[in-house]
Amino acid sequence: MSGKSQIHFQALQIANEQRNVYGLRYNDYERYRMTYGRGREFKKLPPINLDNIKDGHLQLLLFEAERAWAHSQEMYQESLKLANAAKAAKGAAAEDAQKKSSSNRKHATRRMRRAIHWATQLLSHCQALYAQGRLSAEDLAQVTAYTLILNGRFLRQRFDFEDALVQLCVARNLLDSLAAAASTSREQALAVAFADEIGPEIRHCAHELRRDKAYDIDALVSEVAPRHRNALVQDCDALLAQLGKESGGVAEERGKLKPMLWEGEPVPIRSPELVDVLLKVQEAEKLVQGRKSEDKTTDAPAAGEKKGRGPRGARSKRGGVASYDAILLALSEAEDVSRKLAEAQKLSGTTAAAGTRDMQFVHAYIVYQLLSMRVQRDLLLMSTLLHQLHVAQKSQSGGGKSRRVQVDARLYPAIVKLLDSVLQSLEQMRTLTIVDESPDLASAVEARLAFTKARRCYHLAWCYAPLKKYAETLTLIQHASLHLRECRSMLEGMIETDPINKGEPAFYPLTIEDLDKLEEELALDSAAFKNDWFAFNGGSLDAESSKTHKKPLFFDIAVNYISLDMDRLQERAGKAPAKVEATPAPSAASQQAPEKKTTAPKAKLEEVERAATPEPSSQPRSGLGSLLGGWWGRK
Repeated sequence: MSGKSQIHFQALQIANEQRNVYGLRYNDYERYRMTYGRGREFKKLPPINLDNIKDGHLQLLLFEAERAWAHSQEMYQESLKLANAAKAAKGAAAEDAQKKSSSNRKHATRRMRRAIHWATQLLSHCQALYAQGRLSAEDLAQVTAYTLILNGRFLRQRFDFEDALVQLCVARNLLDSLAAAASTSREQALAVAFADEIGPEIRHCAHELRRDKAYDIDALVSEVAPRHRNALVQDCDALLAQLGKESGGVAEERGKLKPMLWEGEPVPIRSPELVDVLLKVQEAEKLVQGRKSEDKTTDAPAAGEKKGRGPRGARSKRGGVASYDAILLALSEAEDVSRKLAEAQKLSGTTAAAGTRDMQFVHAYIVYQLLSMRVQRDLLLMSTLLHQLHVAQKSQSGGGKSRRVQVDARLYPAIVKLLDSVLQSLEQMRTLTIVDESPDLASAVEARLAFTKARRCYHLAWCYAPLKKYAETLTLIQHASLHLRECRSMLEGMIETDPINKGEPAFYPLTIEDLDKLEEELALDSAAFKNDWFAFNGGSLDAESSKTHKKPLFFDIAVNYISLDMDRLQERAGKAPAKVEATPAPSAASQQAPEKKTTAPKAKLEEVERAATPEPSSQPRSGLGSLLGGWWGRK
């Protein structure tokens, strides 16, 4: 090497990044092929000297190859459209379309040859740098695979399927070796992405050659590649051996993505972009797990400390809630990336090989993980609020548990709002394809939906209880009992095979004991609310009935036949007038004067006789009228 700088050139990584950024994800070749701009003249690249070559010179060659290849693909697609239009048209229009199609196809062939020219020139420079020790085996393997892919596609377009199959199989073999020797999950996903891209082309060539098991790409590669790779690639075996030595089996743990499983089978992550965001999810998940382990140790009472006394448990729960922000942010980013990849795969019309999981499945899996984390976060928030309620119950009841405590009026509405969020997440989770395809998982999600609805009705009932709306309160208690009965019927048949309880992690554990506990609380509160309602207004639906006095039934009729002692009734009702205290006896002199004054008017009153009150004249009425009149207080 003697003073010459080392060059690091990742051809596949650069090509993948540029394609994703500039429209090739959606097969927009016109946008991807880089032009020189308006009013600019084409300037030929100066000759490159190996003594002063840099990675920028190699990037220019790669971009020239990419531009020519994209232009070729654009012309080729246009020729196919014109060929189809020629078949549908007739006469002169068909001939004109056919001529344009042939012209575009020739133009595409010329541009493809130009792309191969630039790629071959790039490969020759890289081989020279590798011989000088300035380029790694991994970088040379990437450039070699890139050149073989362009050659194979060009031969396939010219219907030379035999040679195209050989070129593509050797390229696939190199990509598999790169994936096996990758030190990070991103590098592995990069190699796998390019291998998946040429997989359908290998299958098409084998099908055109009438090969047996043309669908088995791995078998075709293992059969064809070892026989031809040394002929196509200079010292290919030595290059692969050097590639294995450079990797050395040493991988960076921070860059390695843990395997993700669904129903015992791995979830394929074949996109470098997705690997980057899932690595962030993995790091955030470690923080959540660490916080959970801290909560377990914090919840245990320390020496000399009574359990549940201090606010340590509340503080740890709030810290656990904050730790979910990072993982939810990372999962939201992963969901956005996977959704875009799934849309691009759908628009391009590419499908995964038989028996493999495509990007649609990966997107559904990430959405499921996102929703499960949201449910965990909301349940942790709710347990924090309920912890405050239990502390208030114990403090106001002197260590026991009282169901009638003074709490913040915003407590129960906040719990109901959290349960609404849990319901929304579970309902969205139930619509996922991966959940719908698993009967046990679908039943488990529905059971938790019913249980959450029961808890929501129960806490919503406590929102109405302080307002003395006992009819609404008891109605919600009855709805909660119905949802709880529905949940019990679904959970009893699958308590041993519940996939959510056995999942990693179990984001919403649910057992029969939880149902029994909620059912007991519903029964106790229902009886308490009924007693409160009866004491409030006798169980009447009219809330104003306790404020106004109502006459008993048949009160008017009873008054017509019974003389009521109103003084006695007022005394029994506690409304009798207060008794006047006795005054000291007056003197004899003071008694004589009032007696003289009061005797005269008393005599006058005895002499005056009041005329009797005349009876109301009763007019003759029919028999039915006289009978019904008594019911309404008339004689």
